[in-house]
Amino acid sequence: MNIQSDGIRIDLVTGSRRISNLGWASVLLLGTSGFLLTGLSSYLGKDLIPFLYPSEEHMKIAFAPQGLVMCFYGIAGLFLSTYLWCAILWNVGGGYNEFDRQEGTITIFRWGFPGQNRRIRIRCLIKDVKAVRIETQTGLLSRNDISILLRDKQRLVFNQLGDSLTLQEIEDKAVQLAQFLQVPLEGV
Repeated sequence: MNIQSDGIRIDLVTGSRRISNLGWASVLLLGTSGFLLTGLSSYLGKDLIPFLYPSEEHMKIAFAPQGLVMCFYGIAGLFLSTYLWCAILWNVGGGYNEFDRQEGTITIFRWGFPGQNRRIRIRCLIKDVKAVRIETQTGLLSRNDISILLRDKQRLVFNQLGDSLTLQEIEDKAVQLAQFLQVPLEGV
């Protein structure tokens, strides 16, 4: 989503709060809970998931080694699920790209994990921008990137992970950005 006025353009960046991440975190939580409960059921000798096994005869998992392995995978999966849910809760990777012609600055802001680097902010001057560049890679892992080249040879990439934009959409975004910043476009 873009917000643009006379001298300011703000591109909002979606972080970890995506439908796909919510789906994966939910599936992982449910699946690993099942692993852990099945492993604990084999240890305790009681059926902790009664709706899965209609009779006790089907519940014949020995604790060593199957139940132990299922407990291990259940605990490991719960740690991974907790990590995903925390990333979603904290919206890691979310933020904005602000281009301000009035002040002559570009600000890139992203949320990180809690701690010293929770807020990640990169600022540079528009006058240091050499060009807006489009890079394409074709093949098995094809990518289309929009980046800004600075005069000191640094490159700032502005694509969001998970964006599946066509080459035409990438070109349109790059042209709009180059026109707004009043710099040349490279790599088309």
